[in-house]
Amino acid sequence: MNEPTLRTRTEQTGQTTTFRRRTRRPVRTTSTLTDDSVIDLTLAGTGDEAAFGRIYDQFSSLVYGIVLRVLRDPAMSEEVAQEIFLELWRLAPRFDSANGSPKSWIATMAHRRAVDRVRSEQSRRQRDDRDAQLQPTEGVDVHEMVADQLDRVRVQKCLAELSSVQRESVTLAYFGGFTYREVASILDVAEGTIKTRIRDGLTKLREKLDDTE
Repeated sequence: MNEPTLRTRTEQTGQTTTFRRRTRRPVRTTSTLTDDSVIDLTLAGTGDEAAFGRIYDQFSSLVYGIVLRVLRDPAMSEEVAQEIFLELWRLAPRFDSANGSPKSWIATMAHRRAVDRVRSEQSRRQRDDRDAQLQPTEGVDVHEMVADQLDRVRVQKCLAELSSVQRESVTLAYFGGFTYREVASILDVAEGTIKTRIRDGLTKLREKLDDTE
């Protein structure tokens, strides 16, 4: 099976760039990988294509695995994984290591994009079913939509007041949809430690939310 490649066209030059996974890499420790990925992602944010190629090389399997777990469709998962790396190329300048590791940031992005595809497919099927049955579309509850948006704003503000390790763990578990074990694997931390971070983070988050009401 051929190794996956990522091709993207730069707006300025119109040239097509291909990032290909390399087959041989020197053995490095987890801490070194983390440090290198921070450097590479930061360089990618400045337009460094070689650095982005290394990011693709390191995280393509992780991204594909996360997407496949959600979509259960290999062909669609490959397509979405490619879209995620194109999005990552655009959003790399926004990465801030103070808010978490590249691995957790990319994993959250991958899960969110996969869930968005599921919702998109569900919406498309629902529209097709409504059209086929000639049923009128129900109206949108504007008040509920506004309330939901306000809640999201409050939660984001309160999340910013958690410690970086709490915020990272809570974001992966409750906004990324990962289990305790998966969060522990992504962050390379013991599962018990992750449970403690999430428990303490949620307690503090509830307190902050109560204060804003």
